[in-house]
Amino acid sequence: MIVFDLECLNGHTFEGWFDDKEDLKKQQSRGILTCPVCETTSVVQKLHPIAIKKSSGKTTQKALQAGQDAMAELTEKVAEYVEKNYEDVGSGFTKQALKMHYGAEEYKNIRGTTTKEEDKVLAKEGIPVLRVPVAKNPKDDLN
Repeated sequence: MIVFDLECLNGHTFEGWFDDKEDLKKQQSRGILTCPVCETTSVVQKLHPIAIKKSSGKTTQKALQAGQDAMAELTEKVAEYVEKNYEDVGSGFTKQALKMHYGAEEYKNIRGTTTKEEDKVLAKEGIPVLRVPVAKNPKDDLN
């Protein structure tokens, strides 16, 4: 025997006991399956949440590492794209972005740095900013 959650056309939910899934289908097709509340024969199996078995820790660790590796690769590609296609205005980013926002300068793709206070100003002015983490180049540490 198997128990299925059922629902009628009018939204009434109830349980039904059957030999198997085929037994449920037979009773539905023959019109003998009825709602105990309103007696309609328009009854369907109600979908319900399913359980998903967790895999072993080893597989989960592999999947987690693969996801982290993919995210690191994507981050690196985005940073490379921004570096190649956006003008570096350094710490003057906020001033430049405000000028472009208000039409004092022509719009162009820029990149640079901001302080927390400058971030607040940009947000208040409605200027969208995308933060892209950039890996530090080991050559930058050389004198």
